[in-house]
Amino acid sequence: MTDVPSPHLEADALLFDLGRVVLDIDFSRTLDHWARHSDCEPVLLGQRFVRDELYHRHEKGEISDQAFFAGLRSSLGIALTDAQFVEGWNAIFVGEMPGIDQLLLRAAKRLPLYAFSNTNAAHVAHFSDRYAKVLGHFREVFVSSTIGLRKPDAAAYDHVVKAIGVPAERIVFFDDLDENIRGARERGLKAVRVTSPDDIETALQALGI
Repeated sequence: MTDVPSPHLEADALLFDLGRVVLDIDFSRTLDHWARHSDCEPVLLGQRFVRDELYHRHEKGEISDQAFFAGLRSSLGIALTDAQFVEGWNAIFVGEMPGIDQLLLRAAKRLPLYAFSNTNAAHVAHFSDRYAKVLGHFREVFVSSTIGLRKPDAAAYDHVVKAIGVPAERIVFFDDLDENIRGARERGLKAVRVTSPDDIETALQALGI
């Protein structure tokens, strides 16, 4: 069930998260890939993997991919090469979310579209090329590793709102995580929690699109 804040929405811009909103992701694919190159079971790697300070610094562009992978060698207890790490890291991307291309195409005829993702340089390099067509619907894609700020920090939303150039309350933001939805609403954006593309469809209808 969608979390549209009102049966009738108004907006001057739409802002979309990427993972599980525009692009389907599955972290088990990453763990499976790393496990194949190490003497470790995927479930054990999953237990050892934590989204800690090193992970957050990587997403804010404060450390390189190489430094992040060096940290993973220690925390995961596996001796993969950088190439093996990045190949598995990018295996997280499954494809486009079902029907999202047509939804974005429809929305872009009425309103400017933007994206905002917590992500890192390796993922950006990968998805920017592989999914260039669907990402082409966005006027700009804001990524945490470039702006040095990540959701749900207030400064991250403020930065993106200022760059878009319309009042926060005139932006509808789509994200799959409760904490990011709460953070957006605290900064004045209208926010819709996405559990499937149907939630985006419902919101577009509420916008008269």
